[in-house]
Amino acid sequence: MYKGHARAYTNIALIKYWGKADQELILPMNNSLSLTLDAFYTETSVTFSSEYTEDQFYLDQQLQDQKATAKVSRFLDLIRNRAQSQLFAKVVSQNFVPTAAGLASSASGLAALAGAASAALGLPLDKRELSRLARRGSGSASRSVYGGFAEWVKGDSDETSYAVPITSDGFEEDLSMVFVVVNDHQKDVSSRDGMQRTVETSAFYDGWLATVPQDLAKARAAIQAKDFQALGEVTEASALKMHGTTLAAVPPFTYWSAESMRAMNLVRQLRNEGLPCYFTMDAGPNVKILVERKHEVALVKQLQDYFSSEQLITAHAGPGIKIMMKEEDA
Repeated sequence: MYKGHARAYTNIALIKYWGKADQELILPMNNSLSLTLDAFYTETSVTFSSEYTEDQFYLDQQLQDQKATAKVSRFLDLIRNRAQSQLFAKVVSQNFVPTAAGLASSASGLAALAGAASAALGLPLDKRELSRLARRGSGSASRSVYGGFAEWVKGDSDETSYAVPITSDGFEEDLSMVFVVVNDHQKDVSSRDGMQRTVETSAFYDGWLATVPQDLAKARAAIQAKDFQALGEVTEASALKMHGTTLAAVPPFTYWSAESMRAMNLVRQLRNEGLPCYFTMDAGPNVKILVERKHEVALVKQLQDYFSSEQLITAHAGPGIKIMMKEEDA
C-alpha cells in the first residue's frame, strides 16, 4: 500500500488564459499570470493498493460517478505509466472552495492530485515537472504549484509548457483580493466548453490573443516596480477583454449576472471616489477585487452596504503546493 497526501491552493489569473492550442495535452493559446491565494484550497490523499480492483474517487465525502472517476483515472494513468505501476487507487479529496463556480477549484484540485499521487508512487518530481504534470489535468493547476505570482509559459509541447514563479520582492504581501460570491452553484457553461466554443467561433478571439503579450509585459513590469495601479489596470483590462470574446461566440454566452455587473460598477464608483481597487472575473459570475492590503478594511466596509457578509471573502497571497505526507506501508 502506497500513500501520498497534498494540499494545493487556488490561484486567480490576473492575465487570463482562455483557449487551448492542444486539447489533449492542454497547451494554451497564450501565456498567463496568476496570484496564488490562501483562502481556498484542496486537500487530497491517494492510496495505491493491490487490494483495489478499480479506481475510487471521493470528493467532499461523496463517492463520485463513473464520469468523474474516469477523468481522475485518466490522470492517474499518466502517473502510473511514469512509475511503471498497474495499481488501482483510492482518491479522497476535500475541496475548501465551491466546485465549478468560477472560484478555480480545478486548479487546486488537480495540483493536489498530482502532488499526492506522484508522492504516493515515489516519483521524485521537481516543481517544474510537477507543474507540467498538473497541467495535464487542468491548465490553471500548473500555476498552483507555486505560491505568490506565477506565469504559465504556453510552450509548444508537453515538455515546454509549465509554470514558473515570478520573483516580486514581497509585493504580493501588500495585496488583498476580496471575493464577491454572487453565485456558488455550478455554472451553465463549463470553462472547458466555453473556451472551446470561443476559440472556434468568436469573431473577437484573434483580437484578444494579439493583446496578451503586451498585457503580460505590463503586469511583469508592474510587479517588479511594485506598482499597484499599473497591475490593477492591466488585470481589469485583461478580464474585460476575455469576457468580451464570449459575447461574439456562436451561440453567444456570458458568465456575468446582474449581481456581477452590480459589483463591477461599484468597484468603478469606489475607484472614482478615491479608493484604489480593480476587479477581475474568471469563467463564472463571481467578482474578485484586487486591493492594497492597507485599503482592505475600507473596501470591505463599503461592499457590506451592498452585499451580505456571507458573500464577501478576503484572501491574501498563498503558498505553493505542500506534500504533507509520504509513506509506504508493507
